[in-house]
Amino acid sequence: MKKAFKVIAVLMILTMAMGLFAGCTSKPAEQAATAEPEKKVEQVFVNIGTGGTAGTYFPLGGAFAEIWNGNIEGVNATAQSTGASVANINLLKDKKVEVVIVQNDVAWYTENGSEMFKDAKYADIRGLITMYAEPLQIITTDPSIKSVADLKGKNVAVGAIGSGVEANARQIIAAAGMDFEKDINAKFLSFAEASAGLKDKQVDVAFLTAGIPTAAIQDLGAQREVHVVPVDGAVADKLLADYKFFTKFTIPANTYNGQTEDVETLTVKAMLAVNADLSEDLAYQLVKTLYDNQDRVVAAHNVGKNITKETALEGMSVTLHPGAEKYFKEEGLLK
Repeated sequence: MKKAFKVIAVLMILTMAMGLFAGCTSKPAEQAATAEPEKKVEQVFVNIGTGGTAGTYFPLGGAFAEIWNGNIEGVNATAQSTGASVANINLLKDKKVEVVIVQNDVAWYTENGSEMFKDAKYADIRGLITMYAEPLQIITTDPSIKSVADLKGKNVAVGAIGSGVEANARQIIAAAGMDFEKDINAKFLSFAEASAGLKDKQVDVAFLTAGIPTAAIQDLGAQREVHVVPVDGAVADKLLADYKFFTKFTIPANTYNGQTEDVETLTVKAMLAVNADLSEDLAYQLVKTLYDNQDRVVAAHNVGKNITKETALEGMSVTLHPGAEKYFKEEGLLK
């Protein structure tokens, strides 16, 4: 009888212990069962249209991708090599990229349906920021050519057919009161071809639109003295009045061999553009994180030091995206 009692007592103790254990664990189990599942962050792909791998756009695009990947949750950004401005606009229109680096004049042609986009207007392009100067450079080895007016009757390299350089050359010639078809002998040449033409005197003058110093001009300067024709005075005033994408620029003395004085000209600017349907929040984050990590941009390329929020609206040639507008208003840079 005592033995049976002891067995019953042990069983009761075990039962109570199991009850206590169950009581201790039931609440967390219930909480685990009722807790909301962790929300997954939606992944957003941001493909960046840049330029050739040897140029400036590509390393900058790589830096932008790295910054956005590391600082915007859910973003998967990738820089891809392209044919630069005009090709990037077409990629943007076709929704094959989300962000493009373009010249601000080409962006303006896109939104307004002019020049190479005369029959392909795209009003849904939006601006994020402008970045750094790509000045108009009129180059010669002839010291007697001192003004745009002196180009009359000369063999002039005006860029490839349909290029942004050709458009700039036409604008400058017209602003000087000359006829592009009649007053100059236009040669449709690339930068490298124009440089070669200047070396062997098959070309008197060449138009280039590019960041300084430009490698093709430096190459020319290794063999001949370079003279830079100014775009100033009444010619510059007319261009500034007619086109919102131009701003004033000074090419410092000694940028090129033989160029011993500062030269006044105008410049377009490299900029970032997106589609109108990009979300306002994402556009805001793209702009904000770039300026929050400017040291990484500077490390990617020397021009990075010129990519500042204080100058980001200079030469903005297209409608500003609402997300970018929100950022610049927060920073007191836009009313």
